[in-house]
Amino acid sequence: MTNENRPRIETAVQVMFFDTDCAAVVHNIAYLRFIEIARTLLAGELGMKLTEMADTQRYPVVVRTEIDYRRPAKLGDQLVVEGWLDRLERVRFWCAFRIKRPADGALIAQCRQMLALMQMPQGKLLRLPDEWEGYRAVEASTR
Repeated sequence: MTNENRPRIETAVQVMFFDTDCAAVVHNIAYLRFIEIARTLLAGELGMKLTEMADTQRYPVVVRTEIDYRRPAKLGDQLVVEGWLDRLERVRFWCAFRIKRPADGALIAQCRQMLALMQMPQGKLLRLPDEWEGYRAVEASTR
């Protein structure tokens, strides 16, 4: 098995006025909103649907974000955000994201986020679900 067997998503976004600064260039914080959309879709692929999270009060919480801005996106650009489960630890996991502009193939930004599962409202750290062990096996086979 390879990393391609791990949950992956791809979603399209269009750059709107509220995503840009006065020069019609995407503001750095807007990229995190694009990534938030992709991360929410990826959580669904990992078995954490929005309605289930609300019912169980178990949420993936961002602990760390690393982002590299490669090229600017501009007002009206059509972008594609790819996201995938990158790495598993005992109680944390990493998701990776890539934002591209299909019109010219430009890599706009790359991002990795470390997350932990939390039981709310207590804020209790949870172990990763047992059903994710199969993803850990994929990780071990690619080393």
